[in-house]
Amino acid sequence: MEIVHIYTRRRSDFGRPCYFSDRPAEVCVDIQPDPSLAEAFVLRCPVDTPVQHGSEMSEHEVNTERVEVETRGVNHVEGGWPKDINPQEMEQTARFRKKVEKEENYVNTIVHLGTLMEHCVRQNNAIDIYEEYFGEEEEAEMEDEFPSAKTINVIRDPNITKRTAAHLSWHPDRCKKLAVAYSCLEFQQSTEDMSLDSYIWDLENPNKPQLVLKPSSPLVSLEYNPKDAHILVGGCYNGQLAYWDTRKGGLPVEVSTVEASHRDPVYGAIWLQSKTGTECFSASTDGQVLWWDIRKLSEPTETLVLDITRQGLLENALGAITLEFEPTMPTKFMVGTEQGIVITCNRKAKTPPEKIAGTYSGHHGPVYALTRNPLYPKIFLTVGDWTARIWSEEAKESSIMWTKYHLSYLTAGCWSTVRPAVFFTTKMDGTLDVWDFLFKQNDPSLSLKICDEPLSSLRLQDNGCIVGCGSKLGTVTLLEISSGLCTLQRNEKNLANAMFERETKREKILEARHREMRLKERARSEGQDAEAEEIPEESPQEALDRAQKEFFEVIEAELQRRARAEAQHLDGKVKKQAGEEAVVQGEESELPKYEEESEEKDAAKE
Repeated sequence: MEIVHIYTRRRSDFGRPCYFSDRPAEVCVDIQPDPSLAEAFVLRCPVDTPVQHGSEMSEHEVNTERVEVETRGVNHVEGGWPKDINPQEMEQTARFRKKVEKEENYVNTIVHLGTLMEHCVRQNNAIDIYEEYFGEEEEAEMEDEFPSAKTINVIRDPNITKRTAAHLSWHPDRCKKLAVAYSCLEFQQSTEDMSLDSYIWDLENPNKPQLVLKPSSPLVSLEYNPKDAHILVGGCYNGQLAYWDTRKGGLPVEVSTVEASHRDPVYGAIWLQSKTGTECFSASTDGQVLWWDIRKLSEPTETLVLDITRQGLLENALGAITLEFEPTMPTKFMVGTEQGIVITCNRKAKTPPEKIAGTYSGHHGPVYALTRNPLYPKIFLTVGDWTARIWSEEAKESSIMWTKYHLSYLTAGCWSTVRPAVFFTTKMDGTLDVWDFLFKQNDPSLSLKICDEPLSSLRLQDNGCIVGCGSKLGTVTLLEISSGLCTLQRNEKNLANAMFERETKREKILEARHREMRLKERARSEGQDAEAEEIPEESPQEALDRAQKEFFEVIEAELQRRARAEAQHLDGKVKKQAGEEAVVQGEESELPKYEEESEEKDAAKE
C-alpha cells in the first residue's frame, strides 16, 4: 500500500517566483591589466577556485486539486406529463388529456405547433440517423459465440456467524449497488450472537458495506422503490414490515405494528404502481396478503386470505412463499404457495372470494420462484421441487413446457430481461443453470458450479448481463454472462411467440380430450349406479343359495370340459393306430409285385 502525505500551504508563503526571459549578454565589470602589479605576484601551487555569480534560488512544485469532469445524459422517453401522473397508467393519461383539451388555449397552441411538428416529421422521413447498416453481421458473430460466464465479484457476509442471503435487490437507477437481506431461515437454528443486520453494497468498493440496515428482526425480503431509489421496504422474520430512507441512516423510518402484521416470515414484499409511489403489498406463510401505505404502517389498507375454497377462513389458507406483480397488469398478481399451488388474484374484484381468480397445480413442493415473462406477460415461470415449469394463463390444468427432473432440489429462478426464451435456475448443489429453449430443451445451455453450499437467491440486472446468486452461507457471487445470452437474437421474438402459442394450443387440445374422457367416465359410473339401484336387495339365505348354485354350475362345467378332453384324446389314439395298420398293409402288398417283376427280368435275360 502506498502511503502519501499531502502538505497544504498558500501560494504566497512560497519564495520569490522566478521569471525567465531571453536577452543578450551584458558586461558587468571590465578590469584592464596593470603591469605594476606583476611584482607583487607570488608563485603558488595551482589552485582552482570556482565563482558563481548569481542569486540563490529554491525549486518547488505544486499539485493543484484535480478537476473532476462528469458526463451526464438524459434518456427522454415520454415528456410533457406532470410528476403526479404515471405515463404507463392509461386511466391517468386519458383523464389528463381530457382536462387539457378543454382549456381555451389548446386549439391555438396545436395550430402554432403544427408547422414545427410538420417540419420535424419531414426531417425524420428524409433520413434515419439511427439506421444500423451492419446489424446482421454483428448478430451473426454473436450467434457463433459459445455460452459462457465469468465471475466479476464475490461479496461475503462480514459477520462471524454466517447467515443465508435470502433476497437480492438491484438499485433501480445505478446497477452499481446491491441490497442483500440476510437471515437464518432454518427453524430454531439462530443463535444469540447472530447479527440482525442487512447491507447495501457498492460494487466499486465491495470490501465494506455502504450502508448497514438495522431491523428489529432479520430481513427475509428487501426491495428498492422503483420510483425513489432512496426508499427500501423489507419484510421481517417476525412478520413485520419496515421501510428505510438511505438519506436518514440505517435505522428504519417506520415499522408496522405487531398486532396488524403477519404471523409468519414475510417472504414477499413488492412495490405497487401508484401516484405517490408509497404503496406496496406483502405475503407470508400465514396465508394472508396485506396492502400497505408506508406513510401509515400502523394498519394495512387491505387484506386478502388465500383460501382457495373461497370461504375466507384463515385456517384453510395456503401459505405464500413468493409474490409476483407485473406493472403492466396493475389489477392482477400471483402467489406461489407452500403446497405447490399457484394462485392468481384480481385485486379489483368486489368480494374477497372473487379476488381469487384461479389456481395452477403442478409442483410436489413449495413454489420458490414465480415470475412472468417480461416480453410475454401471459407466460410465467415457476420453480419448485426438482423442475422448472413454464405456464400459460390460457391452459390451467398443466404447464406447457418443463425441464427434466434434476437430482438436486431447485431453489430459485428468473427470466432473462432481454431474451424471451432464456431463464435461469439455481439448485441445492450450488449450480447455476442457464436455459435457452430455442437452442436446447432437454439440457441447460450453460451450467456453472458457483459454490459448494446450496444457492438460495437469484436476481438479474435490468440490462440482462450481470446475475447475482446468494448462497446459504451469505456469499453473493456476481457473474457476467456472455453477450450471446444477453443480446436479442435475430427473429427471436417471433420464434419464441410461435413456440409458446404452439405448446399452449397442444395443451388446450389435451385438456379438451381429458375433459371428454372424464365426462364419459362419470356417465358410465352414474349408469352403473343406476343399475345397482334397480336390482332389489336379496336376503342372506337367497345370497347363499345363489352362491351355492353358481358354485355347482362351475363344478359341472369343469367336469364336462374334462370329459370332452378325454374323449378327444381317445379318438386321437384310435386314429393313430388305424393309420399305422394301413401303412403296414401297403408295404406287404408292394413286396409280391416287386418279386414278380424281378422274375420276368431274369426270364428275359435267359
